[in-house]
Amino acid sequence: MAQQALSTGVRRIDHRVAVLDIRGEITAASEEALGESYAEAAEGATRAVILNFTELEYMNSGGIGLLVTLLVRANRAKQKLLAFGLSDHYRQIFELTRLDEAIGIFDVEFEAVDAAA
Repeated sequence: MAQQALSTGVRRIDHRVAVLDIRGEITAASEEALGESYAEAAEGATRAVILNFTELEYMNSGGIGLLVTLLVRANRAKQKLLAFGLSDHYRQIFELTRLDEAIGIFDVEFEAVDAAA
């Protein structure tokens, strides 16, 4: 059995903003772990979830599909979905797929936190 290559953690900035730290790989096999972590980050009075990609090692089309799923969940809950720490390669992919039009993309965490306010 293959090991899951995704590790996540949730940090609260305050009761309205949470950061979802992503380490490793996001693929279709990451669905359960990413979904559970996102649910934790989005619970309660959360108005914005910020995805931290600084330790992302790999993401394929299945991973992009999971991000679209998170975006749908955020939109349904009237929450913002923001991100920071994307490498140039993944920033280009967000632009090509037009995800950058729906997910606010920032260079560093404090910029994303400011935008979440």
